[in-house]
Amino acid sequence: MKNYAKYTGLAFQMAAIIFIGVFGGLKLDAYLKWNFPIFTLVFSVLSVVVAVYSAIKDFLK
Repeated sequence: MKNYAKYTGLAFQMAAIIFIGVFGGLKLDAYLKWNFPIFTLVFSVLSVVVAVYSAIKDFLK
């Protein structure tokens, strides 16, 4: 049961990191009113990389 709770928390942490990255990119693109959503793309990719790095770091502990 302990492992279940650990990995469930890890999944929620990854989802939160990705959500914050995408949301931040969307808001920045809306604020700047550019035609191409560059910040949404960049922040989305970066947040996925950070989430995977964080998961691997926690998994190897």
